[in-house]
Amino acid sequence: MWWIYALLSALFAALTAVLAKVGIKGVDSNLATAVRTAVVLVLAWGIVYFRGGLEGIHTLTRTNWLFLVLSGIATGLSWVFYFRALQLGKVSQVAPVDKLSVALAIALSVIFLGEKLTLYTGIGAGLIILGTLVLIWG
Repeated sequence: MWWIYALLSALFAALTAVLAKVGIKGVDSNLATAVRTAVVLVLAWGIVYFRGGLEGIHTLTRTNWLFLVLSGIATGLSWVFYFRALQLGKVSQVAPVDKLSVALAIALSVIFLGEKLTLYTGIGAGLIILGTLVLIWG
């Protein structure tokens, strides 16, 4: 079942790039990022509220808070740089470079989380890197 959610994530990420490229025309990229973030904030808290997840907020530990906040900072910085890149470049070039995050996430998961790097995972990460190079320089 996880792969259905992953495919939906990929679909909406692709839509994000195309819709954002149109939406940032003539607008400061930081302002555009702030508007997008506000929409995500309302959507995320709305989902938590309507699905009854607010009761679980008191169960978050200091470690949960720390790493969720750090993840939020990383997400925010990613979005700021992504929107600026979209403003300056083509979606067909920015999106593949952004997706290098997949290969980077694999490397970081091996280094920091102790996940096993299999032959196929390594080949896949290498192909992502190679594919990105082909798309931006081809």
